[in-house]
Amino acid sequence: MPKNAPPDDAASARAALPHVHAIAAYQPGKPITELARELGLAVESIVKLASNENPLGMGSMAKAAIRAALEGGARYPDPFALTAALAARHGTAASQIVLGNGSNDVLDLAARVFLDGGRSAVAAQYAFAVYPIATLSAGGEMIVAPAKNHAHDLAAMRAAMRSDTCLVWIANPNNPTGTFLSAAELRAFLADVPARVAVVLDEAYNDYLDAEEQYDAVRWIAEFPNLIVCRTFSKIHGLAGLRIGYGVAAAPVANLMNRVRHPFNCNNLALAAASAALEDKEFIAKSHAANRQGMADITAALQRLDLGYIPSRGNFLTFRAGKDGEATAAIHRSLLRQGVIVRPLVSYRMPEWLRVTIGAPAENARFLEALETALKEA
Repeated sequence: MPKNAPPDDAASARAALPHVHAIAAYQPGKPITELARELGLAVESIVKLASNENPLGMGSMAKAAIRAALEGGARYPDPFALTAALAARHGTAASQIVLGNGSNDVLDLAARVFLDGGRSAVAAQYAFAVYPIATLSAGGEMIVAPAKNHAHDLAAMRAAMRSDTCLVWIANPNNPTGTFLSAAELRAFLADVPARVAVVLDEAYNDYLDAEEQYDAVRWIAEFPNLIVCRTFSKIHGLAGLRIGYGVAAAPVANLMNRVRHPFNCNNLALAAASAALEDKEFIAKSHAANRQGMADITAALQRLDLGYIPSRGNFLTFRAGKDGEATAAIHRSLLRQGVIVRPLVSYRMPEWLRVTIGAPAENARFLEALETALKEA
């Protein structure tokens, strides 16, 4: 470099690891304040239905626990109470629990334990965008198996596995499509997967399943010690902003995940709120019922508007808004101008589709009114 040449700001970035350059950054749902700044809208006039948050907020028991935990803010977090409560809830040893800064953290821990250069992971087409991020961050190769009707095709995923495959990602229900695999399908897949391959079963939306579809995957770990079950408090428990989730695994696997886990990765307020939320059965039931009614209202409206959608077991619905990506993008822009935030799925290579979170009744009505306006403008 010449003596008086300006510094090369990108030199160190170019020297970064190739697999990091290959990562497509995660695109979260647009924050309310960002849309307010962009379009000059009042914050209170905006409805956000883009990030699958609980429209009821958090329960009263979690709020009370947070207030009580404030006095301990000067102390480092003690995860004992939540770990013990989760072990009791699932009938496992405390040594099988791995706490995370949201369940995304647990996914990343699994990738760090099982993947590096020369190893691969398998996920389904249209599966959660964090899976390739976690895989590539660990240096692994991401193998994407084709979906079937926007759902996981377990046979295709099994066929896609190679001798260097060490991890499989499964979301059930899946985000962003809301599709669901039955307990029988999952068990058959686990029985067919080599014991050396870790299977991460991401159940972030499991609490929204109806009673007849519920299953207890944690009980399967005794039979399939390569299974890692992940859960979150961000969805039905309403604690998305506190970032707390967990995994359950065979003790030797959990031990390895805890070795690479950052110390104190879950803060005091999150630990206290999660412990309380776990016991707030009334709030969970209320949230489930509200989601079921909201889902029925929105699907009925989409049918009336002659818009296709993917039947969902989560707290969101993915629907085909326009005849092509350009038309859907125009509808999305119209919704934003009207102060309604939903999630475009271009990053999932589903440009004709939008995903809407099931909100409170007034939010759902506002979305549907704005959607009808957007369709007329298209």
